[in-house]
Amino acid sequence: MKELIMIIVSMALINNVVLSQFLGICSFLGVSKQLKASASLGGAVIFVITIASAVANLLYTFVMVPLHLEYLKTIVFILVIAALVQMVEMFLKKTSPAIYQALGIFLPLITTNCAVLGVALTNVQDEYNFIQSVFAGFGTAVGYTLAICLLAGVRSRIDEEAIPAPFRGAPIVMLSAALMSIAFMGFSGLAL
Repeated sequence: MKELIMIIVSMALINNVVLSQFLGICSFLGVSKQLKASASLGGAVIFVITIASAVANLLYTFVMVPLHLEYLKTIVFILVIAALVQMVEMFLKKTSPAIYQALGIFLPLITTNCAVLGVALTNVQDEYNFIQSVFAGFGTAVGYTLAICLLAGVRSRIDEEAIPAPFRGAPIVMLSAALMSIAFMGFSGLAL
């Protein structure tokens, strides 16, 4: 159990997919303007990455390896992710049209979010078993959600401040993300 908790902590804080691996930057910067939209996207990403990690591990272990089709892993993982995102999109459109509208184009872009595919490929590369893959996926998604919600909170405060003209907009957001990345480097001491 300790190993699984360390996987979650490592993936969420130490090896944060956005702040240390720089995957998923597009939606990270695009959706983080509002906290509600950020939290909603984070919830969708948690669902998609966790389930995609589980399904990708099962497909890779029980179908692709026995049939010697490992070279198709990227294509297969993209198809799995696309199917899961479509399910999330249909669910949100039906149950919460406001959140669906707030996420806009970024919801279907989860399919091409390199963070989702990166987790599935990293799990295979690190030779995680099924349980480890699920926990690594969940930890990664929690880290993504934490980072995007923190940036949304920072951006809401930035909008209220008097920022010099050259720093307004994208420069101050990128600077804020860089400072968050440096702050997350402080968690590297947690790894044993």
